[in-house]
Amino acid sequence: MESIRLISSRLLLRPIHLADASGVFQYRSNHLVNRYQGWIPETIADVNDFIVNRVSPVINEPGTWFQFVIIIQDTGELVGDIGVHVSAENNFQVELGITLNEVFQGNGYATEALREIISYLFNQLGKRRIIASIDPRNLRSVSLFERLGFRREAHFRESLFINGEWVDDLVYAMLKDEWNFG
Repeated sequence: MESIRLISSRLLLRPIHLADASGVFQYRSNHLVNRYQGWIPETIADVNDFIVNRVSPVINEPGTWFQFVIIIQDTGELVGDIGVHVSAENNFQVELGITLNEVFQGNGYATEALREIISYLFNQLGKRRIIASIDPRNLRSVSLFERLGFRREAHFRESLFINGEWVDDLVYAMLKDEWNFG
């Protein structure tokens, strides 16, 4: 696993490790909070499997997901995670996904963490385009990505089958020259 460490004013972002499984399970297993997510683990073993078998050890590998955990620097608490998916067809495009423990929502952690990741992707990895796929019922995520300056590019009706139902998909995007936060 790469040893990337991104540090913002309050947060540390680093690659996910097996030692994080219990903390990740604590907030990811909440079916109500994560109802718009495609993956809700039933057991800690599911999280271990995810970390070992579905997360790439390298951030810039086309066609894979790389997972960061979000940690509050002052307390060491794991409060969420961010997935980075590098397109298999276009190495200059990535997709982001974020999950934040409901206990820590509303404190600006998601905005702060995403700003750090986005700056890293554009400025260090030379990415050109970043997208986010959001269920339109997830108003907090829609607001988050709009606040960061992403623009809505598409609304696909009932295009994804997630958690036993057909759901709409909003696609938000940003180009490198549209990024205003460094």
